[in-house]
Amino acid sequence: MTATISLPPTAEADDRSFSSSSLRLSLAPAGPAPALLDGAWWPRSRDLGAELPSLAAVLDPLWGRITRVTVNPTHWPVVPRKVPVAGHTVKVGWFLAEQDPHELLLLSYRTGRWNLLVVPPHTTPVSAAWLMAAASDPLGTSTASRLMEEAARLRTVYEADCAVEAVWDSEGGHEARDPAARPRIPTVTAPMPHQPMGR
Repeated sequence: MTATISLPPTAEADDRSFSSSSLRLSLAPAGPAPALLDGAWWPRSRDLGAELPSLAAVLDPLWGRITRVTVNPTHWPVVPRKVPVAGHTVKVGWFLAEQDPHELLLLSYRTGRWNLLVVPPHTTPVSAAWLMAAASDPLGTSTASRLMEEAARLRTVYEADCAVEAVWDSEGGHEARDPAARPRIPTVTAPMPHQPMGR
């Protein structure tokens, strides 16, 4: 299975550039060794009843009819018991201690089970792209929560680097702070061409 991702063309583009019907989903290609995650899903809200139908509609032809979904209710304010999806109903359950809070478990009757990282809706496109790529790595060995922690760490490092660079730029760089270290620019004097005196 190929990985698919629907992201804006630039990191600066905002979420309005997405059409409401595009699904932000990245799936790991089928491989010999199963990874801990089968991909990532980036919903637009924490409304499971509104978000789940489009996800199941895309996955049904790929994985077989999705019949059951489980979540950890930590990040879902409302967990409906059933969600209508394209002519059938998906049963929804939840596990608090047993399931990673950043993971969605999907079951297809007699076909299989898949685990998707749920990228929080408010995530920036840059972080979401990193998370979706990492969760879709067929050799991935990280849990959903571990990937979220790593993304947070990378974001903190990036923001710290940006802050340092902003200070550097506002102070004129290293040269402005240490005049003694500033290289001297030699003055060059060129002879002026001789011009005759005016009349």
